[in-house]
Amino acid sequence: MLDRQTAEESQARLLGRIAARDRAAVAEFYDAVAGLLFSTALRILGDAPEAEEVIQDVFVQIWNKAAAFDPAIGTALHWALSITRHRSIDRLRARQRRRRVMDEFQEEAAAAAVADPPAPAGLAAEELAAVRKAVGALPPEQRQAIELAFFSGLTHVEIAEALREPLGTVKARVRRGMLKLRESLQPYV
Repeated sequence: MLDRQTAEESQARLLGRIAARDRAAVAEFYDAVAGLLFSTALRILGDAPEAEEVIQDVFVQIWNKAAAFDPAIGTALHWALSITRHRSIDRLRARQRRRRVMDEFQEEAAAAAVADPPAPAGLAAEELAAVRKAVGALPPEQRQAIELAFFSGLTHVEIAEALREPLGTVKARVRRGMLKLRESLQPYV
């Protein structure tokens, strides 16, 4: 009982030092609780790399919010476990949203492949064929990013989440694809 109480007091003091921006305290707190936090995140997520990312996010939040810790409400460990649990659940929900978006995109792509959409007003059959050919000639990752952006109406951030790609990569793919489309469709402009 005394050892647990001593550990709890020590961890509470470490959070006080972290609130005062003591980097050594972060390292000490990490050494004391990271194993338990990681196992909690791993149990919720079922994926070690994602659990590692959650723990990194948790310690950033601990660094930023240590002053909000109130020892009258609970222990430092339970406070950190609560942050870990919430971050893990948020990550799990985001993963489920990405999966839903990708499933919807694949269903829409399959439906679009079966039934060509009607030609937009003002486009001749020749122009529409040229657009379809130009889009079809894009590299698959550029075509997918452009279809998600322009046909599914997703933002770059949503596309990055759906594809599990960095935001910069998604923006670059859309931009490169659009430049290739502009070049391919120059005779129709």
